[in-house]
Order: sequence, then C-alpha cells, then structure tokens
Amino acid sequence: MISVSLASLAQHINATIASPTPSLLAEAEHMQITRVAPLDKSQAGDVAFLNDKKYLKSLASAQASAVILTEKLAQDYAGVALIVEDAYVGFALAAQLLDPTPKPHYAIHPSAYVDPTAVLGEQVSIGPNAVIEAGVVLGDDVSIGAGAVIRVNAQIGAHSIIHPNATIYHSCELGQHVVIHSNTVIGSDGYGYAPSGGKWITIPQTGKVIIGDFTEIGASTTIDRGALEDTVIGQHVIIDNQVHIAHNVVIGDGACLCGGTMMAGSVNIGKNVIIAGTVAINGHITICDNVQITGNTMVTSDIREPGVYSSGMPHSPYSEWRRNSIRIKQLDSVFKRVKTLETQVHKLAP
Repeated sequence: MISVSLASLAQHINATIASPTPSLLAEAEHMQITRVAPLDKSQAGDVAFLNDKKYLKSLASAQASAVILTEKLAQDYAGVALIVEDAYVGFALAAQLLDPTPKPHYAIHPSAYVDPTAVLGEQVSIGPNAVIEAGVVLGDDVSIGAGAVIRVNAQIGAHSIIHPNATIYHSCELGQHVVIHSNTVIGSDGYGYAPSGGKWITIPQTGKVIIGDFTEIGASTTIDRGALEDTVIGQHVIIDNQVHIAHNVVIGDGACLCGGTMMAGSVNIGKNVIIAGTVAINGHITICDNVQITGNTMVTSDIREPGVYSSGMPHSPYSEWRRNSIRIKQLDSVFKRVKTLETQVHKLAP
C-alpha cells in the first residue's frame, strides 16, 4: 500500500494546506494519506476532492483526512483543505501519486521471444509470451505486457507502457511516455484496394504510424498505417477505447478523441480538438485547432473556424420521435407546396 505524508502530497499537487481549526492544522503535515476516494465515501487516510459547488452538501459530512478544494469552495470547510487553483487537476495529480496499479518487474519472462537483433534499453520489462521481432528498439524503462507483439523494426521510446495483447506493427514509431492499452493495434493496413472486374486488388500500405510523446491510447482501438506517407498522432493526445483512425490521418497535439469515434483516411485534425463519442468523420477533411465536436455528429465537410459543432439528434419520447420522423419525410412535399403558394401570391400581388 502506498502512503505519503500530507505535506508531500501538497507539494506534489502544488497546494497550500489550510484549516480554520488550529488543532487540525497543527497535525496536518504529518498525516499519512494512502488513497484517493469519493467525497461521500471517504475515510481517515483518504484524500477527496470537490470542484463543483452542487456537491457542497457532501463536504460537511466528508470523513477524508483532507479535501482538495479551490479557495472559494474551502471558505466554509472546517476540516483540512488542500487549496489549489484547479481541484480537478489537483485530484489527477494526487491520483497519479497514489496510483495502486502494480508496476512492472524489470525482467524478461522466460516464455517471451526476443530476437537477437532487438535493442533493449535499461530496465526493460517483457511479460510472458510477448514477442519482440527483429530490429525492434525499446527505450529505457519500457514495459511490454503479456502476449503483446512488437513487430520488425518498430521503435518504442523510454518509459512507455504496452499493455497485454496489444500489437505494434512493423516500423511504427512511438515516442516517450506513450501508453497503449490492451488489444489495441497500431499500424495495421489501411483500407486500400483498387476495383478490377469485380475483384479487389490490394494496395500495399507502405507508410507507418508515428505517435508523439505522452500520448495515451485506450483498449481495442485501431490506428492504420499510412498508404504512402505516415499516419501521425501528436504529443499529449488522448484516444479512448474502440476508436478507429484510418490511413494517413494527422492528429495535432493535445487532441482528445472519445469512444466509438471513427474517421476515414487523410483526415487532418488540428491542435486541442475535442471529439466526443461516436463521431464519424468523412475522408480528406480538415478540422482546425480548438474545435469541439459533440457526440454522434457526422462531419462531412471542412471545419475552418474554432467553436462547437453538432449534428446528432437528441433523444425524445418514442411517440414524439415517430411523429417527427414522418414530418421529416414530408418536408419535400411541404417545400413544394410552399413554393407553389408563393408563386400564386406573387401573381395576385398588385
């Protein structure tokens, strides 16, 4: 179990320790914190957080040893507060420090296959039944999970984590501190075929996938290699589970792609773009920096101005949805009737 002093935790998240109760403040620095917990289920030894005033009623009854708060929300709190500018960021940093996820053992499991030409950095961990093919380069402190496959000439930067059963295809390049979750495939062939007399001729996909530093990719996501040029994912990008990114897509730094989103080939996404779940993006589309796209949106043309974009239809009661669906089918005939009436009005006008 991880245990840190409150003073160390405060330093890690850049917080100031505060309390209107002198006795609590006097002993606060020496408190031991072992876990991050929800505000309403916290106990002694826990740190909780609050970043929304609608949960203030839970603050009074919180049993946590300390609560991460902004100065404004801490005004009426009698316990020990860790005062920060952004409570959610403070929570994230605290969660990193107290993360109970098991760390890899720095060893190569006897059942793993490592080609003699592979180059391994210091303190590399390779799990059971993993495969490291010829010419692979693994940086220092890289962790390869059980059953993962790293194919010929792939490169993985220092401190990166490849979780069990992920596959990194040949010649793909991953930066430092990259995380790839289980069952994700990086560098599979893009969808390239030429029709010929009722048959499909496969077009070899000769590009690769390049992923920048500090990018994290969720489980069961697929990123296709480029057809001729590369598929490129920037730095500090977060990609959720079950996302599909086709060949030659370029995604800028700081982008966020949520679950179920898919995009066709040669899409170019700018920096700090946020794409919600189940968004579909047509091929060869450009989306500029600082765009937000809401869930279930279909993007069919370029977006060249920052802002929020939507096209998905929100849910409604079934009977109302049926009526509206019928009316949508009637729009064309209604339009024609309106145009006819307009023509008749113009004829009658003096």
